[in-house]
Formats: sequence, structure tokens, C-alpha cells
Amino acid sequence: MSQELVYDCIVIGAGVQGSFTAYHLAKKNKKTLLLEQFVLPHTRGSSHGQTRIIRKAYDQDYYAIMLEECYKLWAQLEKEAGVRLYRQTGLLVMGPEGSQYYEMVKATLQRNKVPMVALTRDNFNQHIPHVKLGEGHGAVVEVPAGILYADRALKTAQGQFQKLGGVIRDKEMVTDIKPGPVVTVVTSSGVYKAMSLVITAGPWANRLLAYTGLELPLEVAKINVCYWKEKVPGSYDIKKRFPCFIQTESEESKEHIYGLPSNEYPGMVKICYHMGSEADPDNRDQQTDRSDIDILQHYVARCLPGLEPKPAVVESCLYTLTPDRHFVLDQHPAYSNIVIGAGFSGHGFKFGPIIGKLLSELSQGEVPSYDLTPFRIRRFHGNTKSAL
Repeated sequence: MSQELVYDCIVIGAGVQGSFTAYHLAKKNKKTLLLEQFVLPHTRGSSHGQTRIIRKAYDQDYYAIMLEECYKLWAQLEKEAGVRLYRQTGLLVMGPEGSQYYEMVKATLQRNKVPMVALTRDNFNQHIPHVKLGEGHGAVVEVPAGILYADRALKTAQGQFQKLGGVIRDKEMVTDIKPGPVVTVVTSSGVYKAMSLVITAGPWANRLLAYTGLELPLEVAKINVCYWKEKVPGSYDIKKRFPCFIQTESEESKEHIYGLPSNEYPGMVKICYHMGSEADPDNRDQQTDRSDIDILQHYVARCLPGLEPKPAVVESCLYTLTPDRHFVLDQHPAYSNIVIGAGFSGHGFKFGPIIGKLLSELSQGEVPSYDLTPFRIRRFHGNTKSAL
């Protein structure tokens, strides 16, 4: 009689964090199963789309420090797979001089010795044409920042995982999780067992955690991903070295507005508002709030005169937000062999390789490579619910 197959680890959710977790586990020769509820590739979560910004411009040092290794891991994956995943564009950061967030970002870049150029009102337009700097605003360019080719990166991580012997099963929705020394995962198509489990299910995290008696304070928001047509083709083109940008706050809003040069849709610039409206991930199209687009239209008309001030294309993406906008990277409070990666709050994609490494370490009972204090569940104090 053949022995029942027990995996070293099962990873639920084949977005960027789950795919990199599975990839790192396979690199350690761990027998790993990656489960995905939708047919791959799909556009229903948070990891799809052609591009994401990679940057060290954060108000917290620990993100900039993690990014240092992250750039190396992205480069390593590019080399392994022979695929280009990153392109340097620089990142223009604009914000009110003296405002807390803008000054903290500048300080983080300086402390971490990130190559940067400070722009003045006098030289701003010769460096950055077709952009109007707000009254009383400063600007710096983080030189090494750029874009990641998101869809390609995800496909590459999954492909490398499979080359290492990993198994991906898509179109398998998880219908139950039974914790224990050996974890049992029941799906729409089968029953699987593993010594450890990693849950990286994005907007569906709490639905899966419910099977383990845990609820985290996560909010799902739908973001309108907007593309704006150039009035003169090539004005904001990646080939002409137009950078990615972040407007930390503006006349229109205290929330970030961010943009990427014309690249994925020729002649169109991707500009989004870093906040959306609460949504149910399975009924996302019922969420039709366009207040974020109204804010963007005012901003584009005022600060980016070379763009038509109405979006030409609107797509959507989901954010899963924690109250403090920092990630959850931790073991389950009751079951140490269940590990949770969640709440990436709209800024997790660039960290995929390092988050995958950290979650794989946690799942194997290893000491994590970084201090995970900012990402522990216990920081929510009475904000988690337990049915245990």
C-alpha cells in the first residue's frame, strides 16, 4: 500500500507573495504545493498588471533596508530565468517642503545612502518637463528606482518554482483547513496534507483564516488603475527617461498620487490614487465609486498639462489594508506551523522575493532574516478575533 503524500509545505494563493514563498521553499528542496482558486494567469487579485514601482523612498528605514536585498534577489531571478524584470527610471518624489512624510522620506534616502538628486524650483523643469511642481513643494529624484514588469515577474517566479520540482494546482478553491501537527487542506478537487501551511490569499485571507479560528483587521479596497493619454505622443515616455513619480500630498488630497511613464499602453501614462473604496473581492465590479478618479482628474489638469485630463483606460486592482498599512508576516497565534502573509496594503509587490524568503523561513521554523516586529499580529492588540 503506497504511503499518503505529505508535502513539506502547502502555499495557498499564487499571487506574487505566494509564488515567491513557494519558489524559496523549492530552492530549499522542500516538497511544495502551490494552490490557486482561479485559472492562472488571472486579474482578480492584487498581483496582475504590467508594471509596479520599485523604490526605497519610504518613511521607515526597515523597508529601505529590506529593499537592498530585494534588488539583488530580483536581479538573481532575472539571471536564472534569462528574462528582464526591472527597468531603472528613477523616482521623482514631490511633496510640501517641511511636511512630515516628505521630510521623512528624504531622511530615509539620505540615511541609507541611496543615490538621489535634489531639484530646485529653478532647475525642476529642465530635468522634469511637462510637470508643474506645486507651490511650496520640494522634489527629489531617487536614482536607482524604477519599474518591475509585474505579470512577467509573476509568471517567471511560478515557472522557476515548477522547474525546481514544485507543483502548482490552479482552479482549486480551498473549502476547509484542519490545523494539527500535519495540516489538512481540503479544496474543490482534493485533500492535501503538509507539515506546514502558508496562507498568502490577498483579499481572501480572512475567509481562509476563519477555518483556523482567526480574523485579522483587514479591509479590502478596489483601486481604479487609470491611464491618461498624452496630448503630444512621447512627452512622458519611458524611452525619454521620464521617471516614475509619487506626489506625497497635494491640493487635492493627503493621500499619495503615483504615476509610471508611458510604457504598457503606448502614449498613455499610468496614474493612480493610492486609496480606493471598500469592496467585496468576489463582487468587485459592484463597487463603482469614482471619487478617486475625480481627485486624479483635478490633479492631472493642474500638474500634468501634457495629458488629457480624463482617463482613457480604467482597470482595477484590489488592496488588502491593515490599520497601520504595514504587512502581516507571522505565525498563527495558535498553530506555529501555519504562517500568514497578508495586508500588503498596496505596496507589497516590490518586496515579493524577500517576503517569499521570510515566509519560507517562518514555515520551516528558521530564524527570519529580518526583525519582523513591525509585521507581527500582536501589534493589533484587541483588533483580532479568535474563535478558539
